[in-house]
Amino acid sequence: MSESTEKSGGLDLADPYTLTADGIKEPPVGWKASFRYLGPGLILSASIVGSGELIATTTLGAEAGFALLWLVIISTLVKVALQVELARWTIATGQPALTGYNKVPPRVGRIGWVNILWALLALSKLLQLGGIIGGTAAAFSILLPIVGEPLGFGSLLLWTCVLAAFSIGMLYSNRYSLIERGAVALVVVFSVVTVLIALGLPLTPFAYGASDLGSGLMFLIPAGAVGAAVAMFGITGVGADEITFYTYWCVEKGYARWVGPNDGSEAWVRRANGWIRVMYKDAAVSWVIYTFGTLAFYLMGAAVLNPQGLVPEGNGMITTLSRIYTDTLGEWAGVIFLVGAIAVLGSTMWASIPSWSRMYTNLLATFGVLDWQDPVARLRWIRVFTVALPLIWGVCFMTIQSPVVMVQIGGVMTGVFLVAVVVAVYYLRRTETDPRLYGGRGFSVALGVSSVAIGLLGIYTLLSVFGLKIG
Repeated sequence: MSESTEKSGGLDLADPYTLTADGIKEPPVGWKASFRYLGPGLILSASIVGSGELIATTTLGAEAGFALLWLVIISTLVKVALQVELARWTIATGQPALTGYNKVPPRVGRIGWVNILWALLALSKLLQLGGIIGGTAAAFSILLPIVGEPLGFGSLLLWTCVLAAFSIGMLYSNRYSLIERGAVALVVVFSVVTVLIALGLPLTPFAYGASDLGSGLMFLIPAGAVGAAVAMFGITGVGADEITFYTYWCVEKGYARWVGPNDGSEAWVRRANGWIRVMYKDAAVSWVIYTFGTLAFYLMGAAVLNPQGLVPEGNGMITTLSRIYTDTLGEWAGVIFLVGAIAVLGSTMWASIPSWSRMYTNLLATFGVLDWQDPVARLRWIRVFTVALPLIWGVCFMTIQSPVVMVQIGGVMTGVFLVAVVVAVYYLRRTETDPRLYGGRGFSVALGVSSVAIGLLGIYTLLSVFGLKIG
């Protein structure tokens, strides 16, 4: 899975989850030398620049106008410190997130309480990811209505089956290099087009100005938009699932293996801090990508859909969102939007299938179903989930057929689970991360701010679930 590792039948001969002295590599110094070692964050961006942006963020812009622009920026920035701290522990130990979560007391038998919550999150995510495959199928259905009417049951069923089969065929090998390259290509296609259109809106009848942007930075939440705002905060930027699966890609890129096993030496500390700095750069690049993508989607929802009173709903979501393009550039741009929508929603599918397959497999390992350190058994189970998950997501969509609601349900549950992630990160930092690898005082402050913000989100979400309102 690293650049120098040979592969046989999709299985790395040098297992990145096994730390050995012969896997050690000196870390690069500076941005230029580090660039070729970036990658986990690009897979992260492929997952993030998808459902949250195209569906949840644009919907919120359509509902609230420019008023919540500030929340877009906060929601993408505030969770990065938590992501980086968990990845720091992973690079130092070679262990992925769910292995660490399972160590947080108290435990119920073999499984820790955090992983029990994760299992509940995974159930809600079946709806969210069903919404992703459904949104992609809807875009294909409108672009190429092969069976029946566009958005008709037959057309949606056909494209859902095609997408599931294609995803399984492409991702079955589960090779890191393939997943990374595909993610990069999909992110580039839609991000470039979307940002250019958002920046070009001031030249159209749906122009926005400095006063609009200023009104969006007042730190206010309009009445009636609180629920959508909470869902957006949970789903945009790095959510609980992205923070979790980022650790798997850091290992599979090679960061932990290149650090080597912890022998307590100063050489190990130097290597670990060097590769952690590379991970910082990787996280920073991904943050820039998904923040600009998120802002672009929100601006288009606020500038184009909100003045017309258009809010994406049901299977008509794709048609409503296409108004962003057709009302700005003309009817011909609808085709460009559909291709772009397929790319952005497809990027989430592309990154989510292998990511969730690894997390489900890791969860089974905590139950004792398999030995996570056995690369053959691990790959076998990852492939089982690579086949099963797209099929399950497709069934969920065809049963419910409301991508916006499905995505927002997953966003709310993500916000709740983020609180458990905060607890796990601090526990692992205190008990297993070598203090010589801690970030500086500035990072500690950022981690504290991130934790408080996420804690408040979780409290609000829980109160809302039980029908209690604040303010």
